Amino acid sequence: MNAAPADETARGALPARPGRRFATEWLGVVPFFAFSAAFLLIPVALLLAGSFADAQTGALTIENYVELSQPQIIQAYLTSIEISLVTAVVGGIFGFMLAYAVILGGLPRFLRTLVMTFSGVASNFAGVPLALAFVFTLGFQGMFTKFLQNTLGFDLYAKSTGFSLYTKLGIEIVYLYFQFPLMVLIMAPAIDGLKREWREASENMGATPREYWQRVALPILAPTLLGTIILLFGNAFGAQATAYNLAPLVPLVTTVITAQISGDVFHNPGLGYALAMGMVIIMAVAIFVYNRLQKISERWLRS
Repeated sequence: MNAAPADETARGALPARPGRRFATEWLGVVPFFAFSAAFLLIPVALLLAGSFADAQTGALTIENYVELSQPQIIQAYLTSIEISLVTAVVGGIFGFMLAYAVILGGLPRFLRTLVMTFSGVASNFAGVPLALAFVFTLGFQGMFTKFLQNTLGFDLYAKSTGFSLYTKLGIEIVYLYFQFPLMVLIMAPAIDGLKREWREASENMGATPREYWQRVALPILAPTLLGTIILLFGNAFGAQATAYNLAPLVPLVTTVITAQISGDVFHNPGLGYALAMGMVIIMAVAIFVYNRLQKISERWLRS
């Protein structure tokens, strides 16, 4: 007689809420957050604190940011921006053309593998080894320089040519070595993601190949193209070791920071930190714009 009410009570009772358990999936991202904090968040916080510290007394000051208006510092920023823009645009155009050639140009498949492998290696080949490689090749006594002089009688460093590897032009040439391969690596998947149906639909509507690229393909690839050029800009803007070892007399923001922090003559760590914070702001804006453009591109390629 008492079993039925007990069953009804059991059926009407709310299920017991399970106790909260720690999601073990979060353990997988702990190294990422630890790495980001150790090499990104903490260094930026130290830069920000140091940029407001007086070099002599350590007192709080804004003098370091006031000194950013000095002509030589403004020139260093302008030179860095110019080199970054030139290498980003030239490397972006050349890299896009190369990516198009190996993906849609009808070249043999082994060339695609060869180009992609080279791009993966060259895009990470920078710093002191890259500077030395170009010095040994295009320097005053470089292999290619001597070949031109001894074989063709052409002096690459004659006054009439106006060429020197150890100038702003030389830095731009060296930077292009790792700029256009990075463009190839990013643009190749985007070009490969263009759907065949889009081209077929354009052809069925009477569009020529030029009209297809002008009105369909390029508008779809434009966010990725512009975003990658911005990424190339940031990649060149933050480079230090290559330019410092190749042409230390060219005024770049990175070399000026090196002189302020570790130099003997121009030693003002606070000013160096303020210069670095300016670079952080420029890089943050570039990364933000790049991410926004990438999201726009992904909407097209996933549709």
